[in-house]
Amino acid sequence: MADLDLFWRHREQHCVGLGENLQVALRVVDGSVEDEARSLYDWLLLDHGVRRSARIELGASAQPVPGAQGAVVDLVSLILGSGFSAASLGVSVASWRSTRPQQPTVIVERADGSKVTISGASASEVQRLVELLIGEE
Repeated sequence: MADLDLFWRHREQHCVGLGENLQVALRVVDGSVEDEARSLYDWLLLDHGVRRSARIELGASAQPVPGAQGAVVDLVSLILGSGFSAASLGVSVASWRSTRPQQPTVIVERADGSKVTISGASASEVQRLVELLIGEE
């Protein structure tokens, strides 16, 4: 798995002025990683409950390979604002996974390194895991 340290350092440089908002990365690790990450990104943009209280961006967890045109986009980053609902994010991720032919594994990780891996979980289990990670119990 790719190391997200470089990603988080890059995010810190570009999040000046956003206060102490929580940053979360959702990394897809199965299937066509870039296609799945873009699909999840599009899904979250369409989810009003997530979109209204989080800034959503595509990102890469690793540097581009020398000679490549760019890094592989394999994650969606969220900067969570006030009023954000971890339950809403959990439901959205579970709903998105249910639409995929092969439900991809998604790793949800905070900038402090805390993470949960979502693989083969029910919608309620996904919601519970995301709530535990983000701090809403």
